[in-house]
Amino acid sequence: MRIAIYSMLLLLIAIQYPLWLGKGGWLKVYEMERQLDLQRAKNSLLSLRNAKLSGDVKDLKEGTRAIEERARVEHGMIKEGEFFVQILPTEKPTTNDADGVKPTSAKR
Repeated sequence: MRIAIYSMLLLLIAIQYPLWLGKGGWLKVYEMERQLDLQRAKNSLLSLRNAKLSGDVKDLKEGTRAIEERARVEHGMIKEGEFFVQILPTEKPTTNDADGVKPTSAKR
């Protein structure tokens, strides 16, 4: 009787192995579903990027506003009759790094 119980237990374990650890087992399916979710998220982001680029290409082909905007921003071009004004930041006062005191000019 003991041999039959042990053989049945061994058979049960042998049947469970492919279910959990085999090629199409639960662990592999879980891992594949996780990878599939990650790939879907990545594809969604890439799809949004492609839609944006497609819109840019369409705008560049059909209209002149996009070309004009790129020329202004990327190349600093201006239209005829316009003035270009560039405001430079003011210089920061220098400080003595050792004590944090501004240098002053001494009058003699």
